[in-house]
Amino acid sequence: MAQVEATTERVVAADAEKVFDALADYSGTRAKLLPEHFSEYEVREGGDGEGTLVHWKLQATSKRVRDCLLEVSEPTDGELVEKDRNSTMVTTWRVTPAGEGNSRVVVHTTWKGAGGIGGFFEKTFAPKGLGRIYDAVLAKLATEVEK
Repeated sequence: MAQVEATTERVVAADAEKVFDALADYSGTRAKLLPEHFSEYEVREGGDGEGTLVHWKLQATSKRVRDCLLEVSEPTDGELVEKDRNSTMVTTWRVTPAGEGNSRVVVHTTWKGAGGIGGFFEKTFAPKGLGRIYDAVLAKLATEVEK
């Protein structure tokens, strides 16, 4: 099994604290940021950053739906880590200042991919697809925090 990685980033015209707070607000703002690829969104514990347990289904392609149950931690300032209890998927969100009144948001996802020819295609195409999905999330985040 090969490690599969996808990274997407965006500079947002809002300060880092405001951006981070929006991302960490699983019981409010986060649901508004999710494009049509996400369904069955439900906060099961917590709702604000560290200690949150959140569920959703992620439909990456017409045939591929991932049932995610994510534990959220905040290992360092400006960082949210979502570990999926149902798979090896880990998504890390990092928010850092990027000049006055701006922030850089980087979302990085890793998981252990399939072996063989299926793994080759997964490693080749899945990062691009996930990148498009997270581009949409980051665009909605920018719209939300730049108000």
